[in-house]
Amino acid sequence: MANAPVQRMSQLMAKTLRDDPADAEVLSHKLLVRAGYVRRTAAGIWTWLPLGKKVLANVERIVREEMDAIGAQEVLLPALLPREPYDATGRWDEYGAELFRLQDRKGGDYLLGPTHEEIFTLMVKDQASSYKDLPVILYQIQTKFRDEARPRAGILRGREFLMKDSYSFDLDDDGLAQSYALHREAYRRIFERLGLDYRICAATAGAMGGSKSEEFLAPAEAGEDTFADCPNCDFAANTEAVSYELKPVDAAGVPAAEDIPTPDTPTIETLAAQLGVPASATLKNLLVKVDGEIVAVGVPGDREVDMDKVEAHFAPAHVEMVTEADFIARPDLVRGYVGPQGLDKVTYIADPRVAPGTAWITGANKADTHAKNVVAGRDFEVDAYVDVVVVEEGDPCPRCGTGLKLDRAIEIGHIFQLGRKYADALKLDVLGQNGKPVRVTMGSYGVGVSRAVAALAEQTADDKGLCWPEEVAPADVHVVAAGKALQTELALEVSEKLAAAGVRVLVDDRAGVSPGVKFTDSELIGVPRILVAGRRSADRVLELKDRRTGEREELTVDEAVARLTAR
Repeated sequence: MANAPVQRMSQLMAKTLRDDPADAEVLSHKLLVRAGYVRRTAAGIWTWLPLGKKVLANVERIVREEMDAIGAQEVLLPALLPREPYDATGRWDEYGAELFRLQDRKGGDYLLGPTHEEIFTLMVKDQASSYKDLPVILYQIQTKFRDEARPRAGILRGREFLMKDSYSFDLDDDGLAQSYALHREAYRRIFERLGLDYRICAATAGAMGGSKSEEFLAPAEAGEDTFADCPNCDFAANTEAVSYELKPVDAAGVPAAEDIPTPDTPTIETLAAQLGVPASATLKNLLVKVDGEIVAVGVPGDREVDMDKVEAHFAPAHVEMVTEADFIARPDLVRGYVGPQGLDKVTYIADPRVAPGTAWITGANKADTHAKNVVAGRDFEVDAYVDVVVVEEGDPCPRCGTGLKLDRAIEIGHIFQLGRKYADALKLDVLGQNGKPVRVTMGSYGVGVSRAVAALAEQTADDKGLCWPEEVAPADVHVVAAGKALQTELALEVSEKLAAAGVRVLVDDRAGVSPGVKFTDSELIGVPRILVAGRRSADRVLELKDRRTGEREELTVDEAVARLTAR
């Protein structure tokens, strides 16, 4: 290990704070600001101070080492990108308001890259011409930009963030599966080295496209994702990706559908109360507009519609709720009394729980009237079955039937088998062994480098402050001089000895700062080991404290150097 200079807090461009920032909502935001790791520049835009930059660089290093280990080659693409490739794939429009768009002085359209599938595809198209040039995995660690509607939670949801994105290029689907497996294992090693608790969860592809997709999620209360975890088997999935098999039932004994008067029951709650039935016996029909066309979404009355799932199903089309004006334009759609039977010019999608043969109480498309014994597949048809309900705690595991547990989590990685979506759009071919063109197949793989810092802060902090794992910490040891001249001399002496042995040292040599403040700051900053030159400095004895466990022991200078350099 190369010797690093001792970092003196008397010279450090960072000030700790006693109080939480007024706008801070989550633990990582509070602590990273208070401990002097980051400072807010604008909404969703952050400056990394020296300590924060060291942590960020350590995460980068681990990511880089594990990517290099699978044979990936590092490149660096521009962040300012031309519009044309994104038009070719449709993502100039698909990304919507999240895309930062701008024009140059000549009126040319550009964007700030949110992700780089198109540009990597064009680079390989330029550089690879034969099957002999593949397979190849390319990656970069680079700043990305997304115009978040509500940038919050510090660096967890920024408009500018650091990301590792890599892309695999293979001749066939078997090759893609191998590249995907390589990334999956590399990600395991990355997150284990980082010291993160994580889950690998089935996920939806969203605007990225492609087939197989998995997320790496770090459980944390501050997480923006909810994932379902089975306590009995290895099933785990983002709730947006939880899906159930369609199970038709026999409706031979169900009487014919029958209208029933139900005045003043425009909601499921009022209907269930008046009829004395559980909400689960009713069929809720939510009306939305998809690119202006009305679509009905059917779910059991005791469940809520997950609009993220609806939007994902219809992506890239625009989905919005119907308005009063829409009901006025369609008098056949009676607010509060819509039923799937007899709907005209309305696409009907339903959750698999509304399986063929199931019978329901639902709207009769008449004011103050519902219908009972309305059977799916007999009295109405479903145009498409889509898992659209909000997953709830205790829902059966799709694999084994055990009740699911739900937890919040931070997305720290995502891997996709893209297939040929981008290769088709940008005509990425190479000559195969038989001399004929072969359309290349792709994978896309991301790690949130700056998000990993926040995830670590969320998972490892305690009531005193940050508590970094060794590989990520900004220093190996935080040496604290309690305050007197002799103590400061001893702290600087041991710091130089440690640095000469390759130990990364942060030393608190600040004059005029009380020992209590220094001790509080050392715990707030969160370096794994704290070495104090205190009351026994005259005997050349120091106190070594483990930041995580709180264990303490007294050591001579030589013993302390030997102990800390043996790691």
